[in-house]
Amino acid sequence: MQKKEQLYEGKAKKVYRTDDPELLIVDYKDDATAFNGLKKGTITGKGVINNKMSNLLMKRLEKAGIPTHFVEELSERETVVKKVSIVPLEVIIRNIAAGSFAQRYGVEEGGVFEKPTIEFSYKNDALGDPLLNAYHAIALKLATGEEIETIKKYAFAVNEQLKAFWSECGVTLVDFKLEFGRLADGTIVLADEISPDTCRLWDSKTGEKLDKDRFRRDLGGVEDAYAEVMKRLSEHI
Repeated sequence: MQKKEQLYEGKAKKVYRTDDPELLIVDYKDDATAFNGLKKGTITGKGVINNKMSNLLMKRLEKAGIPTHFVEELSERETVVKKVSIVPLEVIIRNIAAGSFAQRYGVEEGGVFEKPTIEFSYKNDALGDPLLNAYHAIALKLATGEEIETIKKYAFAVNEQLKAFWSECGVTLVDFKLEFGRLADGTIVLADEISPDTCRLWDSKTGEKLDKDRFRRDLGGVEDAYAEVMKRLSEHI
């Protein structure tokens, strides 16, 4: 697989063209951002952990019948993925009140929901990724009604799989963000990544935060938290 010119550089990854028009190479960086890029820093080794963790979890989800863009891991930081057109919706599944949900609705962090809840936000940095509902998404032609139903079905299925898995690792899955893409034939697949950058993960016994909130909130021990999550995952995968 030959890596060609860079197509895109985001907050956490670079994307390269390959000699196959339907495949891309993703290169994970150690750069960290929060609050729509207002806070910037580096989490040493993050790219390696996020790459490996995301790939291991995507393979697990594939086995559970959830289609993903994952093809093969090339190196510590690089992975081959199917070329997709990203649906410009961030899909957030929440099992416990935390983060912006707790702030927005004036509730304490830690309240467990009777059922998981789902949110969509418009993937648009210039607008600050505003929340929207399915009707807005259809009106803005971000996705069709059928695509949104497929995305919801997959998102809740991902939640069930990940919640069970992280529980085995002594970790509580609080909430997480997903992105989906369309293959050339229009098929919806899970894309982007699954990592401590995109998930809130708390130690099941102590409630200690083992994710990017340590960076967002200046809690310290960011690298250690990412390494701890990776260690637990490696022991149970």
